[in-house]
Amino acid sequence: MNTGTYPFSAATLPYAPDALAPAISAETISFHYGKHLQAYVNNLNAAIPGSGFEGKTLEDIVRSAQGGIFNNAGQVLNHNLYFTQFRPAREGNAPAGRIAEAISRDFGSFEAFKETFQKQGAGLFGSGWVWLSCDGEGKLLITQETNAGNPAAKGLTPLLTFDVWEHAYYLDWQNRRPDHLASLWQIIDWDVIESRLPR
Repeated sequence: MNTGTYPFSAATLPYAPDALAPAISAETISFHYGKHLQAYVNNLNAAIPGSGFEGKTLEDIVRSAQGGIFNNAGQVLNHNLYFTQFRPAREGNAPAGRIAEAISRDFGSFEAFKETFQKQGAGLFGSGWVWLSCDGEGKLLITQETNAGNPAAKGLTPLLTFDVWEHAYYLDWQNRRPDHLASLWQIIDWDVIESRLPR
C-alpha cells in the first residue's frame, strides 16, 4: 500500500461519482469525498511543516503520531482506502482467489464473515470504522476502530473497511446504519481487497 508522502492528497476515485448508487449516492460522494476528506487532507498538509513528519508516509504517521496530526492522517488514510475499494454494483458480488480462501479459513464462510463484519459495524458506538485486516502471520481479523483509528497503528495490514461515521451514509440512509452496511457488499471491488493482502 503506497500512500505517498507530504504533501498528501485525496485518492483519485476509480469510478464516476454516481456509479455507486443506490448504496452511495453522488450527493454523498460530493460531500463525503469532496468536502470531508478534502478538509482532512488540507488540515494534515497544514500541520506537517515543522512537525518532524516531513517525508513520512501516511502509515508512518498513523503508527507514531498523536493528537491532531494523528486524527487527520488517520482520516486521510482511512478514507483513501475506503473510496478506492469500490466499483459499480454487481449482483452476487463475492470474493475469489486468495482473499476468498483466507476468509473461509478464518471465518468459516463468506456469509459468516459478512454477518460478523456487519454486526461489528452496526454495533460500534458513536463514530468510527470496522476493518478487515491481517496480522503478520496472515490471519484475518475484524476490528472496530473509533474516530480516526486504523489497524496499521496496531501493526496490522488494513484490507477492507466500512465507514460508520454518520456523514458516510446519512444523506442516503438517514439513521439506518445496518441497511447501509448491508448495501455495501454489492459494490466491493474484491480484486482491490486481494491486492492489499501481503505476499
